[in-house]
Parts: sequence; structure tokens; C-alpha cells
Amino acid sequence: MTSSLESALLPAGLRDVLPPEAAHEAAIVEALIARFAAHGYERVRPPLVEFEESLLGGAGAATAGQTFRLMDPVSQRMMGVRADITVQIARIAASRLLKAARPLRLSYAGAVLRVRGTPIMPERELRQVGVEFVGSAAPGADAEVVALAADSLGAVGVTKLSIDLNLPRLVPLLVEQLGIRDAATLRDALDHKDAARVAEAAGVHRTLFGALLAAAGPAPEAMRALSALALGGRAAQEISRLEAVVGLIAEAAPELSLTIDPVEHRGFEYHTGVGFSIFVAGVRGELGRGGRYIAGAGEPATGFTFAMATVLRALPPPLAARRVYLPMGVPAAEARRLRAEGWAALAAIEPASDIAAEARRLGCSHVYRAGRPAALD
Repeated sequence: MTSSLESALLPAGLRDVLPPEAAHEAAIVEALIARFAAHGYERVRPPLVEFEESLLGGAGAATAGQTFRLMDPVSQRMMGVRADITVQIARIAASRLLKAARPLRLSYAGAVLRVRGTPIMPERELRQVGVEFVGSAAPGADAEVVALAADSLGAVGVTKLSIDLNLPRLVPLLVEQLGIRDAATLRDALDHKDAARVAEAAGVHRTLFGALLAAAGPAPEAMRALSALALGGRAAQEISRLEAVVGLIAEAAPELSLTIDPVEHRGFEYHTGVGFSIFVAGVRGELGRGGRYIAGAGEPATGFTFAMATVLRALPPPLAARRVYLPMGVPAAEARRLRAEGWAALAAIEPASDIAAEARRLGCSHVYRAGRPAALD
């Protein structure tokens, strides 16, 4: 016979969110959405499950290995449980909002499910909150979403952010431009920041790739190092665009700490321009990431997604709720008044021999006495 504890077990990477964390998370999510709205981003709510071909088409192909699949008993077609919401926003922009004025500014919040967690983030059910800016290739769009990410996190109390900018297309463009044969080995060496292996894999171009590796750091110094490199063609255009974006971010958010890693691309495989990751000192993992990509119908787009589990780790724990216990006999009008004032008012449904003890048992910080909430000792 299965015990109640055994029947309550959840699959690895899934968990129940209990009080007060659930309410705290919901409040932070709504505060972020409200901040996005103040910048003109309108909320959309795509479904949890879609047909496989729409969910995994285009940029969604990058999430194929993390997507749960199931058969739709109605249509007999394969469906996927979303592993990322960005691809759904791209679909909405290219279909339901195809005739809407560009650029589109959209926001979203919702849960995603992934086949596997990671060592840093073992959770498989994640809550995502983010924005997408669709229909503009201007550097100002890149700068706007970076500045908005910082502004919205600051609005909910996350401070001392650091944003790391990257160019995931730079190395592939150079590999193509220079005709480097063993691109996979070079890419792996750059990912692991292994200067000796980079030099060996780059061959006659070791000086250039060594300089790219060494350029990573605070934005002003990194841009000087990158601008000094003798790059041509589309690689040079990538550097010029990054310089423009950095300048616009500095104007919009001069207090923001920016770093640059020109060779980073892990997790940015489908991005087509400037990408970024958001960090806070002392908090494990990224609070979010974003960057430029191609949305449905070939439209240029950029945006970001916050990982709420990490965002919440960067915030102080929630304050204790103002909960007042109302003994039997307190008029309903008094309960309504207290709730209007922001109290969580718990009305007794039967007499209690020890009112204070009952209030504590129910997690109340106050008890109603003599016409007002009185703090418990």
C-alpha cells in the first residue's frame, strides 16, 4: 500500500511552491510586468502546449532537445510542452499580430517545462518573465531592452547588476572569413577560455584569436581592444554595432556595469547579433539573458527572459504578512475595514479557549482586541 508521503513525491526537478514564497513570487512577477507596461510593452499569454511544428520551427529548433512531446488525442498530431516562451512570442508576432504596427513591444510571464535541468539550475519547471521587441534592426532596440532589463530588476529591489554583452556571430564569421578548417576545436577552446588550445587551433591566426580572448572585460577597455583589431567585412560590422549599442546603453543607464565577452556563445546559438547575460554578485547563475534573433517571417527582433528562481535568490526574503486573527463575534464590517487597509484578516469559525494561542497557531502576527489589531508578544 502506498503511503501518503510516497504519493506526494514529485518527479526530479519539480517542486511545490508554498507560502509565503508563492505569494512573494507572484507579487514580483506582477511588479515586473507593470514595469514593462510603463515602457509600452503589452502583455500576451501563449498556451502551455502547441503543435510540435510551430513550437520547434525556426529559432525554436534550439529547444528541441529540451521539449517534452505528447500526442494530441483530438487531432492525432504531435504536440510539445514549451521549453521557452520566446519562440511563442515570435509565432504570435508573425501570425496573430502580423498586421500590427511595428515595432511590436510585447511582454509575457509563464511556466516552462524542460526535459533536463542543469548543475547550476536543476529545476525543470521554470517561471519565465520577459519582453520581446519585434520589427526593428536599429541598435536603439538592443540598447532599449538591456536598459529595460536593468530598470525593471532595480524596480523590484535587485541592485548592483552586471550585464555581460557578447557577439555570438563574431567567431563564426571570422572562421568563415579566414577559412579556418577545424572550427569545432577552436570553438571549444574559446568556450573554455584555454589560451594555449586557442593558439594551437587558430594556427596562423593565433594572434587575432588570442587578442579576442584577451579583450574580455569592462566595456570601455574591451571596446578599445576590439576597435584596435584589423577586422574586415561582416566581422568588423559586428564590432561597430556593438560599439553603437554600448554607447546608447551608457546614455540610457550610465550607472549600469557593462562587461564584454566577444567570444562567448554558449546558450546563444540561435542569436544573430548582440546578446547579453545578467548577473548579480553573490548570486549563483544568471538572472536572465537576451539578445538579437530572427523572429517569424524573417523579422529582426531582440528581447530578454528572466529566470525567476534566480531573480528571487537575488532579493531579500519576503516580509512577514500582516495577519490578524478575528475572534468570534467581531462584526463583518470590521473585517471588511481591516482587509481594505491591507490586513489579512482570519475570522474564527468557532470559539477558542486561548485566543492568542489560536492566533499564533494560524500564523497571525496580530489579534483583534478593543477595536484594533494588537501585536502578539
